[in-house]
Amino acid sequence: MSRKEIFANLTTKSADNAEAPVERARPRIRPILGSPELVTDVINSPVGMIGQSLNEVSERSKRAEEIERRLAEGLTIVALDPSEIDPSFIPDRMPASLEADAGLVEAIREQGQQVPILVRPHPDHPGRYQVAFGHRRLRAVAAIGIPVRAVVRDLTDEQLVVAQGQENNERRDLSYIEKARFAQKLQMRFSRETIMAAMSLHKGDLSNMLSVVGRIPDDIVDSIGPAPGVGRRNWMDLADQLSSSKVNEAARAYLADESVSELASEERFKSLLEFLKPKPEPKKTGVLSSMSGQKLAKIVETDQRIDISIDRRQAPEFADFVMEHLQSLFEEHRSKQ
Repeated sequence: MSRKEIFANLTTKSADNAEAPVERARPRIRPILGSPELVTDVINSPVGMIGQSLNEVSERSKRAEEIERRLAEGLTIVALDPSEIDPSFIPDRMPASLEADAGLVEAIREQGQQVPILVRPHPDHPGRYQVAFGHRRLRAVAAIGIPVRAVVRDLTDEQLVVAQGQENNERRDLSYIEKARFAQKLQMRFSRETIMAAMSLHKGDLSNMLSVVGRIPDDIVDSIGPAPGVGRRNWMDLADQLSSSKVNEAARAYLADESVSELASEERFKSLLEFLKPKPEPKKTGVLSSMSGQKLAKIVETDQRIDISIDRRQAPEFADFVMEHLQSLFEEHRSKQ
């Protein structure tokens, strides 16, 4: 599903019912809800232009009502003050540093914000907005210090998370564990049907995600980070390894080591998984030889077992003797217990 389709699916009125556009005179630049500017050319842009701040509260209120009416009909992209926009009530990404968004910041600085974010009027704080999708773009624009281009919709909580999840699938840049955590947070408030619709998941895939994120302690996931490139199978392997509180504590101590914490997230994951995997038992090897120096058997000893191998090419008669007398040797041993 494209971003255009996501926007279209959230429109509250169909094109058949929308009023026909009428030619409008170019308005003066004016603010909306404290926003510095909307667009710069009403003739060349379908979004109109609103700009410099005015002090008259009553006029701002009237213009706010008008722009919000137009926004509800899906007609306008506006430029909002990033400081007036709050994140979604369900985060879909793990915390990221500004350095992680440096590429996006530079791209927007050079080319402008090409794709608008989607927000809704904040349900609990009048005059503020809440992001459905576009959190990285919002952070990047805020870092640059310019207004953010946004589409505003009146969305229910369910519509917001569906749009948020579908946009994530469109971008395909959330890691597996970020998607799993997003699904886990959605589960606290929404049905599995809503989650599957939001994330375009089959029932089995969703169950696997919830199982993985439910078996790995949150603080360990936080210490690892998003681990891009690490898929379902490896996260399931890690969940299998974290089978006891003792192992979890060992994992925490390992991740706290400076040499590990300085690794990139994906490398940190791989290093931890390798650390937790059972190590091969140390082996003691030896050779059984006759008085004359003839090699009779090879012996490999661990804490769990002893392997004795006889090379028939070098000692065929001894091999036959051992096979013939194994049972009597065991009976002799048992008689002495």
